[in-house]
Amino acid sequence: MNDAEELLHDLDMLLKESNFTKAAKQLYISQPYLTQLIKRIEQKVGAKIINRDSKPFTLTEAGLIYYKYLENVSYNDQQLERKLAQFSHPDKEVIRIGILESLGSYLLPKILPTFLKLHPNAEIQLFEAFPRKTERRLSNEEIDCYIGQTPEAISGGFDVYTNGDEQYYIIIPASSQYFQPNKFILQDDELEIKELLQQPLVLSQPESAVRHQLNGLFQKYHVKPKIVMESNSVITVANLVVKGVGLTISSASILKRLQHLPINLLPIKRELLMIKYFIALKQGKQHSKAIKDLVNIFQQTKLEQTIH
Repeated sequence: MNDAEELLHDLDMLLKESNFTKAAKQLYISQPYLTQLIKRIEQKVGAKIINRDSKPFTLTEAGLIYYKYLENVSYNDQQLERKLAQFSHPDKEVIRIGILESLGSYLLPKILPTFLKLHPNAEIQLFEAFPRKTERRLSNEEIDCYIGQTPEAISGGFDVYTNGDEQYYIIIPASSQYFQPNKFILQDDELEIKELLQQPLVLSQPESAVRHQLNGLFQKYHVKPKIVMESNSVITVANLVVKGVGLTISSASILKRLQHLPINLLPIKRELLMIKYFIALKQGKQHSKAIKDLVNIFQQTKLEQTIH
């Protein structure tokens, strides 16, 4: 029978089209084949997996369990392939990097092209997760290095190499009472930070490195934040605020990616809040030349981002 990834794709298309003929056409297979495939699955499961008596098609309770099973099989297959890569491709060195997704979208394009020119046979595997999970992976040697921000927050047992110094800003949308027309970057003393922190806020999730820093800022000003929404994505947070959902605090590298104006940016003094990027390795472990080169490239690359 088809592998888990292919079966997931077949089910997704059938649920999307809610029609066997249309789904089969999109999947480049025949309608009788798709019909028989679903019947074979239901015989194996011992129950219907799709409600197809009405539209749109939906998964039955048994179908939901089977779908989740396929997702787990697919994930485990991918993890197995990752773990076996060093044996199945002995000519390649596998470099496993732990990083937050939003951070990776900014930092990795600055670092990896240079590294891969130096090590063209290296295979990069990314493990994207929140900081605490990434720390555990590095401690358990499930990854080779951890690229993050806020080195002060990282636990002991790691060699930490820092680079970059980036400023934070409070984003003030045009819909806010604090918005000042015909201005972009305000003076850092034009508005009271404490007053802005008491407004409705859109923030990243509590597990994020940014949120860890912001919690320290709230404590400093004795503010209990009014959080109207949280997101795993700092890009989503920033765009929601631009559209008037609330206020937030974001960094220059994130703000550079915003397409929506007008907004005001109130700089936060670096002694209160700032970004410093780091790459961490597990202490006491012998590291390959490729890993050492990755650290050197990280330290030598200009990572600072500014806004004018």
